[in-house]
Amino acid sequence: MTVTIRPAAAGDAEALARLAAVTFPLACPPSTTADAIAWFIAEQLSEVRFAEYLADPDRTILVAEPDRATGAGIALAGSEEVAATGGLVGWSMLVATADGVPADEDAAASVTTRPAIELSKMYVHPVAHGAGIAGTLMAATLASAAESGASVVWLGVNQENGRAIRFYEKQGFEVVGSKGFRLGDRVEHDHVLERAVPRA
Repeated sequence: MTVTIRPAAAGDAEALARLAAVTFPLACPPSTTADAIAWFIAEQLSEVRFAEYLADPDRTILVAEPDRATGAGIALAGSEEVAATGGLVGWSMLVATADGVPADEDAAASVTTRPAIELSKMYVHPVAHGAGIAGTLMAATLASAAESGASVVWLGVNQENGRAIRFYEKQGFEVVGSKGFRLGDRVEHDHVLERAVPRA
């Protein structure tokens, strides 16, 4: 399915928060409690927080919308599930840091190429899984990373999230280390993955 990928605008904060509330729980390991998920969404993925992210020059957020020029796109855009997320079916967020050094100490020790940029978030609406949207969004995100001047993109993914790990490896990422990720009162264990930024 074809989608339109564009930079998120200030007016997308509410839709992004709605989509994040749908997609974030899918990335959590089975042991994660509902309270921990709700806490993280409220603290990190609220409309107010997205407004802050969108105003931050060190963050680049891309969003995916169904292509309304196709029958499949029109059907997806008109679905109740996608209407509930403001018409968005995917999003990603890159985070740049000073001198391209990962802010996380464990990631900085594992990702040695500089400048590095973090792929902090990347999600596709579950109703659109398997439609090829994730690959299109990743390509656009990597292009944005290249425009930033980064040499390498890194990310953290829960070690129990096999689906995401397989996708990232298919996209050219390799496991280079591990780090912790606090979720509620637990510290989860993430793989650190990286890949070189593609050059034209």
